[in-house]
Amino acid sequence: MPLSPLFSVITVTFNAASTIEATLLSVERQSYDGVEHIIVDGQSTDGTVALVRGYSERSAKAGSHTVRWLSERDDGLYYAMNKGLRLAKGKYLVFLNAGDRLHSPTTLASLASLQEGRDYSVLYGETDIVDTSGSFLRHRRLKAPSTLTSRSFRQGMLVCHQSFYALTSLAQSVPYDTRIRFSADYDWAIRLLTEGERQGLPTLNTRLVLTDYLSEGLTTRNHRQSLLERFSLMSKHYGTAVALAEHLWFAVRAIIKR
Repeated sequence: MPLSPLFSVITVTFNAASTIEATLLSVERQSYDGVEHIIVDGQSTDGTVALVRGYSERSAKAGSHTVRWLSERDDGLYYAMNKGLRLAKGKYLVFLNAGDRLHSPTTLASLASLQEGRDYSVLYGETDIVDTSGSFLRHRRLKAPSTLTSRSFRQGMLVCHQSFYALTSLAQSVPYDTRIRFSADYDWAIRLLTEGERQGLPTLNTRLVLTDYLSEGLTTRNHRQSLLERFSLMSKHYGTAVALAEHLWFAVRAIIKR
């Protein structure tokens, strides 16, 4: 395995024993070895740590990819994500939640061949929605734009956070705002793309399905609060008039699709 991994996959967990194994296996089965998997656990009490420890031991014995993990109390999801971000040593990083999976065993190999050594602020692609068994339910409704810029997210989170591979050096310069409770990933993506544009870095649309997403995350369970927070963030980045116009269109689109 390369001394410097190309990819850092970061998974934040807390009492995720029922979902974490699918995520671990999806990384373990990658045909590409240039990956480290960082698991940041919030001191789980349900068997999550035992699963992670076993996974780490298997990876060490196989001599494939590196697994680094810690289990300690933290101050919430985005604090833990910043912790994982600081630990990352790969050229690119991605956050993969417990229950989410890399789409296929060749996902990282495909990404490695596409980036060809050039620096991009973000490598991105599409997302499929799956159930707890990993069975396909549907394609994610929002499609990744042909060209991703900081202005793209005026139309919502067009690229799923789990299909958004950020240049690590760039990501570490714009950590998550831990004052934001549910939508700090939305704010982070906009700030990261803005900084990438300032540095003259392009983005790369891989045109691949990168992630199988388990649709029961924190923002799914707190949908109304997340939407209100997202409106506030959209107003901050793009102006209140744009936020109002886009949310009116969101409402019209929802009515049309009924």
